[in-house]
Order: sequence, then C-alpha cells, then structure tokens
Amino acid sequence: MYRLLSAVTARPATPGGWAWGRGRRGAHQRSGLPPLGPGWVGGLGLGLGLALGVKLAGGLRGAAPAQPPAAPDPEASPQAEPLLPQEQPLAPWSAQTPMPPPSRRFARAIDSSRDLLHRIKDEVGAPGIVVGVSVDGKEVWSEGLGYADVENRVPCKPETVMRIASISKSLTMVALAKLWEAGKLDLDIPVQHYVPEFPEKEYEGEKVSVTTRLLISHLSGIRHYEKDMKKVKEEKAYKALKMMKGTMESDQEKEFKEKGGKSNEKSDFVKTKIEQDTDAKGRNLKPGKKKNDFEQGELYLKEKFENSIESLRLFKNDPLFFKPGSQFLYSTFGYTLLAAIVERASGYKYLDYMQKIFHDLDMLTTVQEENEPVIYNRARFYVYNKKRRLVNTPYVDNSYKWAGGGFLSTVGDLLKFGNAMLYGYQVGLFKNSHENLLPGYLKPETMVMIWTPVPNTEMSWDKEGKYAMAWGVVEKKQLYGSCRKQRHYASHTGGAVGASSVLLVLPEELDAEAMNNKVPPRGVVVSIICNMQSVGLNSTALKIALEFDKDRADVS
Repeated sequence: MYRLLSAVTARPATPGGWAWGRGRRGAHQRSGLPPLGPGWVGGLGLGLGLALGVKLAGGLRGAAPAQPPAAPDPEASPQAEPLLPQEQPLAPWSAQTPMPPPSRRFARAIDSSRDLLHRIKDEVGAPGIVVGVSVDGKEVWSEGLGYADVENRVPCKPETVMRIASISKSLTMVALAKLWEAGKLDLDIPVQHYVPEFPEKEYEGEKVSVTTRLLISHLSGIRHYEKDMKKVKEEKAYKALKMMKGTMESDQEKEFKEKGGKSNEKSDFVKTKIEQDTDAKGRNLKPGKKKNDFEQGELYLKEKFENSIESLRLFKNDPLFFKPGSQFLYSTFGYTLLAAIVERASGYKYLDYMQKIFHDLDMLTTVQEENEPVIYNRARFYVYNKKRRLVNTPYVDNSYKWAGGGFLSTVGDLLKFGNAMLYGYQVGLFKNSHENLLPGYLKPETMVMIWTPVPNTEMSWDKEGKYAMAWGVVEKKQLYGSCRKQRHYASHTGGAVGASSVLLVLPEELDAEAMNNKVPPRGVVVSIICNMQSVGLNSTALKIALEFDKDRADVS
C-alpha cells in the first residue's frame, strides 16, 4: 500500500505526465513489483481517496501557521498554483453563481419596482404581468409575476409572449418612416395616390383630403370602433368645454395674482356669471352613456381577412366624423389604411415587410397574432365576467388590424425596439465627438420628426403630453424652482381583448460632457405586458423608469 500511495501522490517524472491506463501499470512493473491483479483499480481508488482527504484536511486547518514553500523540484512538470478558497471560481451551473453587476447596481430600483408591480397586479386582479428595463442600451432587469396560463399553472417569465395591442402602431411607423426616407412615400399627398380603393371623402358637402401624415397622428377624421357620430361629437364638445373652463380658471387665478391678490365685487360677479354659463352649457352638452372600446362588437371580430385592402371594407364607406386636420380622433382603422399604403409603396405584403424590419431590429419573437401557428411561450388572455370571476377571453381574429393592434411580442423585443429608436434619436448629437458611430435604423431627423408633438392632438394616457407620430410625447417642463420637474419622454400604451401593454423611453438629459465621454443610446427604456385588459400601465412604467434613472445618476 505504501508503494501504491507513493505512486499516486508522486509527481510524474516525465514532462508530459503519464497516460491514465498503461502508464501507471508500466511504472509499477518497472519497480520490480509483481504484476497488478484485478483488484488494482480498487486499491488505486482507495489510495486516491486517502490522499485527497489528507490534502483537504490540511487546507481546512485555518488556524495552523502557513508553511514556507518547498524548494522547487527541477524534474517536476509545471503545475498551476492552487487558488485560495475564497478565490475559487464557481461552476456555471452552481446555485451560488453571483448576479451580474448591473443587477447589484440597480438593486434598490429593482426591489422598489417589483413592489410597485405587485401592488398594481393585486389592485386590478391581473393573472400575470411581465416587465423589462434597459439602461443605456443594456437590459438590466426582466421578470414575470403571476401566471401566463392560470389553468395549467404556467408562470410568467421574461420570455412570455403576449399581445402588445396598440404598440403595433409604433412598429408600423417604422415601416412608413423607412419608405419615406427612401423616397417611396410622400406623407402629404392624398392616400388615393397609393390606395385608389379608398374612396375620396367629403365633409359637410366640401371635398377634403386624407393624407398619410394625418392618418399617423389620428387627425384624418376616420372613425374608431364607435360608429355613432353624434355620441362621439357630443363627447368631444363636452371635453373641449371642460378644458376651456379649466383654462379660464387658470387665467383668472393668474390675473388675480398679478393684481396683488386684490379682488372687487365687479370681477367676482363676472367670474360667477361665467361659471354659471359654462355649467349650463356643460349640462346641455353632457353626452349620454357611451360604450367603451371593449363593448364594441368590432373588437371581437372572428373573420379572417387575407390582406389590408380587404380589411378596408369595414369602414371605407363610412363618413368622416371631423374635417381632416381639425380634431384628434384616435382610430385603429386609420392604421389599417396605413398598412395598405405600406403594401403599395413597398411592393411587398404588409406582414412580409414588417418581418424584414423585425429581422433588422433583432426582434425575433415578434410576430402577427394568428390562432393556428404554434408560438412558444404564448400566454392565455383573461377578463372578469359580470360576476367578477376570472374567465378566458373569447376567440378573436386580429387580421383586420395588424398595423394598429395585431402583433405579439416579449418585453425583451420591445426593449430592443425602444433602444433602436432612442439610438436614432440621439446619434446625431454624438457624431461630432464620435465619428465612428454606426448610423441609426432611422435617421436622426426622422426620429426628431416622429417624437415631435403635433398640434391639435391628445395623449389619453398622460394629459401632460400630445400625440406625435405613432408615439405619445411629453415635453420637458418646470414652472417653479425647487418644484415638480416634468421629464421629456415618449411612450405608447396598448389595450386589446385580454391584454394591456406599454413601451416607454426616457432619454437622458444630455450635456456636453456626456456627449464627449459616452455613446448612445443614453436613457432608460421600460416595457410592461399584462394578460388582462383595461390595465393602465403608463404611470407605472414612468415611475419605474425614474427609479432606474435615479440609481443610474447616483452611480455615474
């Protein structure tokens, strides 16, 4: 046994060491010992175990004084220095593998945002919700809460695929922008130039033009799901009156302050008279109960449409609700017409052209929603019935509105999309200091146009903003020192049968130093998707973005 242990623990004398089978048996025979019998393998294993046990015990004697290094053996083969216990690398599969540095850097923001999402999920009773956050172009957090499939207890995860609803409009805008940049699309000529199947329109007996630019910003006058023009006009008038009343009160307050806070009977009488007149008009104009989108029959269409041109028959012969350019009327059907324009201007089917864009943007899990294909990680979608019980949503076919609300995606793909837009928006600012930067997918001037608020528009998910070109945009504003500061951001929300979504981009407020030392994209992008309808997510996404922006600023 002594000789066997010596043979095991001794360092090999040859520079390359021994081969594991023949070399050890040959060395034993060369020493003059009798040939090894069938049990030599067991003895060898026992010897190895004893030797390793002795070495391990020696390594664990923390209190023992360190021994001086032995003199190097000139005949020994090179051997790596042993690592100290705390420096030993963890195996890739180990449960103790540390989180990547970005997670530690944003640990506070992640904890705070996770708690916020749990609260929102509990408040609305959503089965599942998935969030993704990137900072300066790098994904730093993605997580699923709850269930993607309640019946089969399938949990949500970052790879979960859900309906993104109206964020599809922002994707369609990229197709239109690429065609415009290539000179294949004029945004300001009548749409009949590209789609003669869409009839020319009149408004109150006057011939009017519907253009691509007006369609993009919901200023075309084409209806949404509500078909009753009277109800829509009453609601618009009522909203306008409320806004006017708020503006008048603000102006009166400002005038009161300018006069040093002094009032008189005459001004008080005038103010009271205006309020009474406004209230009387409001009572007369107050619209009757209007159906919300989820009570509209067209939202639940089950008919399969072969192409965008065929989908036009749903609305092409309906009258315009407003004169084009005069009033904002959010319309998903307007984007169905835009899909037809993309087809004619590009020469490709709309879905084929969009798949090329998704490939360029590396959005590999983003596809049109169809019932037949097997789509891995696709969630199920839910709603509460009249008895407040969770039920599956009815089957719907979204082929009539691919461009306005028919795509499926993941939070990771939406982050990629948001960062591609942010890069294009900022890269022009960095060109002077970084000449080797790659161009953006869209040109800087195109992105500035897309993220510039359009007059006469509204942003329903944030009253501080305006609609731009397939994005809602809130501009930077601060009225008083040491008070609320409104950050510039762009976002789009989505609401579909059994789904809610948001994609929000919060650009960094760049200064000269940042542009010299850093590269785009600079800012925070947040995407949230949920398998429950009617869940407002924009304010949640903005809070999360600001949390990560705070941690980012503290570190940089």
